Amino acid sequence: MAVKVLVVDDSSFFRRRVSEIINGDPRLEVIDTAVNGKEAVEKVAQLKPDVVTMDIEMPVLDGISAVRQIMDQTPTPILMFSSLTHEGAKATLDALEAGALDFLPKKFEDIARNRDEATSLLQQRVLEIARKRSFLRRPSKPAPSATTGQTASPAGGARAPVRPAAPSPAPAAKSKAPARFTSSGKRYQLVAIGTSTGGPVALQKVLTKLPANFPLPIVLIQHMPATFTAAFAQRLNGLSQITVTEAKDGDALKPGHAYLAPGGMQMMIDGRPGAARLKILDGGERMNYKPCVDVTFGSAAKVYGDKVLSMVLTGMGADGREGARMLKSAGSTIWAQDEESCVVYGMPQAVAKAGISSEDLPLDRIAERILVELNLK
Repeated sequence: MAVKVLVVDDSSFFRRRVSEIINGDPRLEVIDTAVNGKEAVEKVAQLKPDVVTMDIEMPVLDGISAVRQIMDQTPTPILMFSSLTHEGAKATLDALEAGALDFLPKKFEDIARNRDEATSLLQQRVLEIARKRSFLRRPSKPAPSATTGQTASPAGGARAPVRPAAPSPAPAAKSKAPARFTSSGKRYQLVAIGTSTGGPVALQKVLTKLPANFPLPIVLIQHMPATFTAAFAQRLNGLSQITVTEAKDGDALKPGHAYLAPGGMQMMIDGRPGAARLKILDGGERMNYKPCVDVTFGSAAKVYGDKVLSMVLTGMGADGREGARMLKSAGSTIWAQDEESCVVYGMPQAVAKAGISSEDLPLDRIAERILVELNLK
């Protein structure tokens, strides 16, 4: 049975374009369209679609308000369409905080090298979030204003269509989250977290539970467009006790400071433990992900060896698997978010299936697990 989609946008051209792309996949069907947020809320209640695609700026009722009402009345997976501007980034983050699961730029050429790639990516995103109806939550309280901090948004940095993970060997035995965690006794010098679709909300949930005196530097790799990462870092910083900034070339890694890889670029670690710095490099035309988790994880393995505590969170594809493999070979620790709490169980699954991760953890306990592992709790 085809996934039923409601397309919401005040532009007749964009409604028609999105509908054509979605209907081009036999697994998907546009059952209706809406021209504003008020109409969207009413049609979701009447038609019970499996997925809603939603514009942000609309008359009568804007997309963010519509998301809040839908999530409160008839929780439904929602894919936002956003402009790639600073203001568009902040609005998209607000929509994700309200309960939307993912977003894509309205200009498809910003996410793919050709029409076929853009078509495939949109179709895949709709199919993926359609599976997460049971994951949906009631909306949070409205996020703080842009001057005090903001919230999260999912993947958007990948330029190529998502490729399925290659067949992997059977996973090694790993523990499910116990009622109480215990520390392994390992010593660490860096925390590294990689994520994609659903990751911004996941990162917010983890980082906001860390204390101001957190003893290690943290590197964050989130697939996200270049215009979004500064707003995302600002929002995380306003909500967290630790310091969160968009990474800059030459940044020295300091305890209690999280560095978010800038969109469209690659973030690498250079130097030696205790005196390491970040190198921000051109994203590279041949790289599927900008930033790429594999790139940052691989450089962390070379600098820190067995002293990295790393996590792969929700996201499409398999980015992070090879970097995590390098970290494991060096003796570092790798955890994966569990399937039930992921928006998309792609990246964590790739790591788990390859037998690289030692623990599968629910999102709401990852911060607790970090604190116990570092003997902070």
